[in-house]
Amino acid sequence: MKKTIGILGGMGPLATADLYRKLVLLTDAASDSEHIRVYIDSNTTIHDRTAAILSDGANPLPAMTDSLRKLESCGADCIIMPCNTAHYFLPKLQELTKVPFVSMLEAAAKTCRARYPGQTAAVLATKGTLTSGLYQKTLEAEGVPYLIPEAAEQDQLMTVIYEGVKAGAPPETYRAEYFSVLDAMEARGAGYFILGCTELPLAAQLLGADRPAVDPTEELAKAAIRFCGYTVKGE
Repeated sequence: MKKTIGILGGMGPLATADLYRKLVLLTDAASDSEHIRVYIDSNTTIHDRTAAILSDGANPLPAMTDSLRKLESCGADCIIMPCNTAHYFLPKLQELTKVPFVSMLEAAAKTCRARYPGQTAAVLATKGTLTSGLYQKTLEAEGVPYLIPEAAEQDQLMTVIYEGVKAGAPPETYRAEYFSVLDAMEARGAGYFILGCTELPLAAQLLGADRPAVDPTEELAKAAIRFCGYTVKGE
């Protein structure tokens, strides 16, 4: 029996739209009726995850739980979140429901191991994701070597994410910061990049970046498609 997907979104809205688009484009379907039924709650009232992790910001869990309950009531068979930093709260959310979450981080790490064996990944992400060690732990579990951005590089990435993509700013306003981080991490031995914030695949696309990379949003979409009993195009 084919299953359905619930997207716990709004973190941010453009990243949520990007995930849904990738679900549609990556599903091997020849007609509307061959696609997956998807429920989306783009809940923009969810408090900032990085602020909650780093600086005792407002707790995002109540609003995330509200979205979870709405997706449960729709009948979603699995839940996916287009926000890497939000996965810090995934264990607590999973305790609240029998509906399984499909992890973006695990999907990305498995792809790193398979696609770039032995090469070193550069983890591009928010300060919240990096400080919490989310990717470090997941990559270590898969045996994937990695580099973490230095403090100044993390500041540059936060500019790209928050003042760039989330703010709807023109790509040229954050081009220098983005490529400065990539160049520096390549010089330290990075063989490819994990675009570990859902705004970063969008930034890479808008900037025409062609560096080797793993897009966790895309890998999450593929994992959810497989979970639901559908086929990923090309597989």
